[in-house]
Amino acid sequence: MKETLPPDSAGVWGLAASTNLEAYRVLRADRARWLPVALDIARGHGLDVSAPHIFATGTNLVVGLGERLILKIFPPLLLAQFVSERGSLTQLAGRLQVPIPEIVAEGARDGWPYLVITRLAGTLGSEVWPSLPEDQKERLLRRIGETIASVQRAPLGPLAAIEPRWDEFMRAQMQGCRARHQRLGLAPKFLGGLDDLLRDAARLIPMDAPPVILTGEYIPENFLLACDDGLWSLAGLFDFGDVRAGWRDYDLLGPGAFMAAGRPGRVRSLLEGFGYAKPDYALKRRLMALMLLHHASDLNSHICIEGWQDKANDLVELQELIWAE
Repeated sequence: MKETLPPDSAGVWGLAASTNLEAYRVLRADRARWLPVALDIARGHGLDVSAPHIFATGTNLVVGLGERLILKIFPPLLLAQFVSERGSLTQLAGRLQVPIPEIVAEGARDGWPYLVITRLAGTLGSEVWPSLPEDQKERLLRRIGETIASVQRAPLGPLAAIEPRWDEFMRAQMQGCRARHQRLGLAPKFLGGLDDLLRDAARLIPMDAPPVILTGEYIPENFLLACDDGLWSLAGLFDFGDVRAGWRDYDLLGPGAFMAAGRPGRVRSLLEGFGYAKPDYALKRRLMALMLLHHASDLNSHICIEGWQDKANDLVELQELIWAE
């Protein structure tokens, strides 16, 4: 879905912040410039602005309004994120067993679109995950696999029009793959097998299969957990700004790299929850290729296996290490 800059997108925000990423980041860091506008938007919807909470992380301008609501404002240069977020929350409403935010209000101020959404209860996954016992990690990964599959069963609706389309996206990622990973400092022993992997990828990754909803980011920073008598459970998913439509396996990469960490029990739980039995060579090869082709791919930062660079001599050994049985 191609987006154009909305009319009157300067206004109180300034034209530069509407069209230039660096200028927008300067604006975002200066809360005194944008918070009064955000609170004025909230007041316009009759919302409580007595105790606003600014979320320092993330990409957009995000303000908590009390305990129940969140106002999320998107700069025009990131309009695609608004389209993805709004479309995803609309398509997934009432279709999942795991809570997601609900849209309470929406609109635009000087061409900057915004959503008012419900605030989910729970503890951020990244705060809890490292300290969980192994059996609870396996249990949660199974639940995450089930949730990914559930999201992918939802109809695409308007999300089917998001661009680039899957085949275009994949081909562009393949073309830029070597340059990207050279720039990011991937070791030569892994770069050496990249051409073979990309040849396999063209055969193993479906380009024209029926697409599904992909968030690309099932990672601890994007879900909430709740504890009941010492047992942690998945309590919510949020942040759908990078949704695209494409091949289903793409969404296994986040939990595979950041959470399964090459532990056989965790890998098995994730894949079984998703609907896969014991992974064969073709699946591991496809997942390795997709991991290198992911829009945020950076193996040196994202593979959470201690000393993995020394435990594998090439990409074939690396795929066996990451997706250990």
